[in-house]
Amino acid sequence: MTTAVATEAPARSAPVGDPALIGVPTFIVGATALGLVLTGYVPADAVGASIAIILPATGVGQLVAALWAAALGESAVAAVFGVFAGFWLSYAALVLGLIHGWFGISADAAVATQGLFLIAWLVTIGLLTLTTLRLPAAFTLLFVLVDLALALVLYGTVAGSTAATTAGGYAVFAFTAVGVYLFAGAVSAATGGKPLPLGRPVLN
Repeated sequence: MTTAVATEAPARSAPVGDPALIGVPTFIVGATALGLVLTGYVPADAVGASIAIILPATGVGQLVAALWAAALGESAVAAVFGVFAGFWLSYAALVLGLIHGWFGISADAAVATQGLFLIAWLVTIGLLTLTTLRLPAAFTLLFVLVDLALALVLYGTVAGSTAATTAGGYAVFAFTAVGVYLFAGAVSAATGGKPLPLGRPVLN
């Protein structure tokens, strides 16, 4: 009996931590950059200005957070960060592809291609919104604002409406503000303070 106990492998402690401490701030920085592009901080032909942040910081940060959450067994959190990793990385691929002609898309098809991208992600994140209504209300608000931003930018793109695109940029700033609140709560909890209230879920 003693020998059997001695040869047992030492028990491994379960991994701990909060993936939001990486996922949320990298989301914030990319969203801020995108909002500045959409609201005209840079010239209209400088759509690639945000990619230096979105590709290496936001896209990779969301992916790291998704893998961390998966390692913790937090499937819903991993799904959220995984979906947003896909969004930011594919946005970077779209912009770089259109600028450099990587995908063989003609100039005449560029608007329809952007519309395709926005419709696909509006459907996907809209579905994410509906299927995560058991999360605290702050997350639902974040997703709804993302949906609103996508819808406004979609209309602005296909209808050629600068006003709608700019409004979409301000919606981006709105969901960025929610992200700041979520990050503040996560950091407070991680440093020994109280987490910020996130509101009751829409569905119990």
